[in-house]
Amino acid sequence: MWYKTKASEILGIQYPIMQGPFGGGLSSVELVATVSNAGGLGGYGAYTMSPQEIYALDQQLKAATDKPYNINLWVSDTDAVNGTVTTEQYEKVAQLFKPYFDEAGIPLPPQPAPFRSRFENQVEVILTIKPKVFSFMFGIPTAYILEQCRRLGIKTVGAATTLDEAIALENAGVDMIIASGFESGGHRPSFLAPAEQSTTGTFVLLQLIREKVKLPIIAAGGIATGRGIAAALTLGADAAQIGTAFLACDESGALPIHREMLFSDAAKYTTLSRAFTGRLGRGITTRIAKDLIGKEDRILPFPLQTNFMSSLRKASLEQQKHDMILFWGGQIAPVLRHKKAAALMQSLIEETTALTGTYTR
Repeated sequence: MWYKTKASEILGIQYPIMQGPFGGGLSSVELVATVSNAGGLGGYGAYTMSPQEIYALDQQLKAATDKPYNINLWVSDTDAVNGTVTTEQYEKVAQLFKPYFDEAGIPLPPQPAPFRSRFENQVEVILTIKPKVFSFMFGIPTAYILEQCRRLGIKTVGAATTLDEAIALENAGVDMIIASGFESGGHRPSFLAPAEQSTTGTFVLLQLIREKVKLPIIAAGGIATGRGIAAALTLGADAAQIGTAFLACDESGALPIHREMLFSDAAKYTTLSRAFTGRLGRGITTRIAKDLIGKEDRILPFPLQTNFMSSLRKASLEQQKHDMILFWGGQIAPVLRHKKAAALMQSLIEETTALTGTYTR
């Protein structure tokens, strides 16, 4: 059957369907458990969480499901040199964004405090709680970390946006590779070249990696239906990771207005922008994203830009100025149909089965 792949065998799941691990509070225990209990692999993005919060999260996940699940971290969680920026840099950004803060009737925030990477402390917790799957973005953990994962039986999954990144991940010894196409919603997890230079589509990237890499590949980006899963499997994927379709479900951690926007006409238009976080990411097109095209040199590095924009986001939500808020979403959003994760999983399984029949890898 179509679902008997290397990925489903390695991950210990019935169906090679993975839920994208959303960061920034967009994941939820309920969503992870629903997907995992239905035979897929639920995922939780934990890159903003403290080690203590990750430990508590794992306890909640273990109580909600006895099936495998994935916890995701960012290897590189800051682009700021020494965690900060100069006063001159801050003032340039403040000048550029002042009209938007004025429109919202709120003051400009102060210069962001220095940021210290949390990855090393976070990964210590991963090695303690031992989730079935540890996935990561924006780089490759050290050889020591990957060896410890192997020793503890934790399966490792790295994200690649280019063939070069996939080869680097294979050489490092990860178990599986996500081929992250530029259609995806959320941040572009590039790490060998600038994200703007790493915008290959999912199905092209999948085929490039399949030709050169022996590891199982997970296709991600522009997949929200069984037809998409069947296409990915036909092109050599061993699993599909689905983000936007699960983000739009009631069980996700997304705000109601975010989920509503993903089902609206506005979801037909998405943009890659650095304006909201400092890293390139895809969301529903906003006025700010369009205004700031070509002005990326006047945006703070990640995550300082996120901190800088937080009060504007809050005020814009309260005032329903939705054209000043980034709602993450991929290019596939206009085909979304399901608002319940269990119904989405059932549809994905049934449609893939109908299209593939007894197709085997």
